[in-house]
Amino acid sequence: MLAELAEAEAEGRIAEIYDEIRHLWAVPYVSSVYKHMATRPGLLEWAWTEVAPVFRDGSAQEAAWRAAADFNIAEIAPVSRDALRVWGVDAQAAATVRSLCEGFARVSPVNLVFAGMMRRILAGEVKGGAGTATAAQSWTPPPAVATPPAMVDPAKLPADQRVVLMTFGKGVGDTPFVPGLYRMLARWPALVAHLATVLASRIDAPETLAAYDVLRRGLDEVAAACLTRLPPAGKSALPPPDAAERAHLLAVLDTYRRTSPEMVAFGRLIRDAMPA
Repeated sequence: MLAELAEAEAEGRIAEIYDEIRHLWAVPYVSSVYKHMATRPGLLEWAWTEVAPVFRDGSAQEAAWRAAADFNIAEIAPVSRDALRVWGVDAQAAATVRSLCEGFARVSPVNLVFAGMMRRILAGEVKGGAGTATAAQSWTPPPAVATPPAMVDPAKLPADQRVVLMTFGKGVGDTPFVPGLYRMLARWPALVAHLATVLASRIDAPETLAAYDVLRRGLDEVAAACLTRLPPAGKSALPPPDAAERAHLLAVLDTYRRTSPEMVAFGRLIRDAMPA
């Protein structure tokens, strides 16, 4: 797992950026990619200075959500309230599951646009297009989703539950990465077992991966358009990352580029399968 600066430990400028991200992303938390960047001296501050205008006016988020709205993937069968009760998921817990899935489906497209803009800036693309800065606008984010439950540590689960959760693990080796969506759902092991059963065959299915590629292309187009709306680059008191730091950031962004489409897809599938 990548190092992260916890939200409760953030101070000064980092705490201010965390506050902005929570407000502008319309979720009550900061995604791991930004918490990791905060552990690298000056990196999050520099990155946010580069791209903040198109998030502050809402144009990046709105475009990201529009692009993701066309994302098509076959639904899974609805889960009945009776089945949920058998699995120990009461009405309040079901609402929590829907909300946390909505959070991932909401934040992941915006994260992909942020990553796309960063990748372009690091590659030397020029901001501002014709040289016109983003006009200041008043934008009100949608109401934030409810605070999600804490993530479960897979190492602390009983062996059988851990094996089921690892259905959603990424990478190879002894400690594969398990995305936060599934680590939150892990507090309801019977529900996770059901989801693992119905989703396992679809995780790496060709049609699923093709849908991810379509989503990434759409959000890459959004990132490119947002880059042209940014104020042209000028002198900044914040130095850009050096070559080693650039390479590290690109590797991190590429990891999130691989996992974020799944959070959009499976977040929606699980949300929509739960009773309203």
